[in-house]
Amino acid sequence: MKDFKFKLLLILLFVHSGIIYGQSQKKVDIEQAKFLEFNEQIVANAQRLIGDVILRHNNVRMWCDSAYSYTNANIVDAFGNVHILKDDTLHLYADFINYDGDLKWAKARGHVKLINKTTTLTTDSMDFDMEQSIGYYDNHGTIVDSTNTLTSLIGEYYSDLDKAYFKTDVKAVTEDYTLTSDTLIYYTETGIASIVGPTMINDEENTLYAEDGFYNSRNGEVELYKNPLINTPEQNIKADSIFYNRETGDGLAIGNADIHDIENKMIVRGNKIEYNDQTETALVTDSAHFLLYSEKDTLFLHADTLKTIPDTILDEKLILAYYKVKFFRESMQGKCDSMVYWSKDSTVQLYKSPVIWSGNNQMTADYIEMITQSDGPDLVKMESQAFIVAMEDSTKFNQIKGRDMLGYIRNNELFKIDVDGNGQSIYYARDKKGIIGLNKAESSNIQIFLEESKVKKIAFITSPEGQLLPLFSVLDDETTLPGFVWYDQIRPKRVEDIFREISLPVEKKAENELTKPEIKSELQ
Repeated sequence: MKDFKFKLLLILLFVHSGIIYGQSQKKVDIEQAKFLEFNEQIVANAQRLIGDVILRHNNVRMWCDSAYSYTNANIVDAFGNVHILKDDTLHLYADFINYDGDLKWAKARGHVKLINKTTTLTTDSMDFDMEQSIGYYDNHGTIVDSTNTLTSLIGEYYSDLDKAYFKTDVKAVTEDYTLTSDTLIYYTETGIASIVGPTMINDEENTLYAEDGFYNSRNGEVELYKNPLINTPEQNIKADSIFYNRETGDGLAIGNADIHDIENKMIVRGNKIEYNDQTETALVTDSAHFLLYSEKDTLFLHADTLKTIPDTILDEKLILAYYKVKFFRESMQGKCDSMVYWSKDSTVQLYKSPVIWSGNNQMTADYIEMITQSDGPDLVKMESQAFIVAMEDSTKFNQIKGRDMLGYIRNNELFKIDVDGNGQSIYYARDKKGIIGLNKAESSNIQIFLEESKVKKIAFITSPEGQLLPLFSVLDDETTLPGFVWYDQIRPKRVEDIFREISLPVEKKAENELTKPEIKSELQ
């Protein structure tokens, strides 16, 4: 009795599993054909269907000119104008399709075309998984949607997800740009391309490159993450990450960011740069760094904040540097609180306690302006409380003080200084044997001539008053003019020093407000 019950249970389980298998592996049904042939000598175990053939399998319907339906397998070979409709939305066309009803798998060959809503995929050979709604090709394919045409050697198309995966020789073409890549994921519904390999995007003027990120082909928004670059005719941009909108021109470069202005030979660097390539503006707020290069040398500058804006003159720029400004050039160094650089004539304006060093000379004033001239010596204008100090040795300093001063630079050396108003000077007089005394003089206007950063001659223009004191009779308080401070401890002596935090000496003179109203508005 027990054996009988056990055998009955096995029979029931077998019958039940067979029913389930039969339900899941539904036979491909023949709905229509003009002729039906069966010839074992031509094709074994196959029915030949000819003329206006219609087949059905689950949610798939197929049309073709002729077909073989196999009696020993749930497989159909369809020939001529083959058309598959899946879920009443997806259309697959080909010259030939091998359809496996058990695997729910279609092998399409010859003039293959897949249409899903507004997306069309064409290739010469494709396999399509009917259950997962995924198409595969490995011998060049093209996908066209409402805005893009994309091609690749290898590809996968996920029709339910409106997603395409492209591999090898990837190219996308629109009216506005051309994209080339090694690997790309594209969402046909949104027009967003996911960059997962070396990718270049070109329009008429600009080139974008990255190895990771996203690109929205509909509105031009870009997120570039791995080795990103943006090159335009005017500038090159690189950073750890770049975010950019092609329509608005707004961009954000994060981490080791670098904007190179090719026309004006300027480079702006920082860890965060906000820019707009339409308005040609940029704002650097983290580790701001500015380079101005020429064939002769390079100016390196650091400040808390840098801003570039266009000048009223075409293709010219203004560079605004805010707070704790320090710069280094082989021939000249400096510091101030705020600075403006004009690219049109290379004029530099320094505000709030500026200090400039050139060789052994130190220049200070409430406001300093450096002017580059093509047809004459470069100029240094010092306005209000102008003061020049030249180190004679570690304990002796030549000093010139006045209301305003004008310095002349030739071959990167200060060779002449004009003092205008309230001129005072202290300098060590020399003969062939050495220093012979301390010369103290006052004159409304003074001219000083230098050679190799040392005073060679002083000319007192109006009513000089002065005396030459022997060194042995000079008291300590007679060796300096009022307001004298030697700022050597804060001088940038190499490029790295512009990033070094430095404190001014206690004797530092009080800061003054900006004295140039036309520039003040630019700095606000």
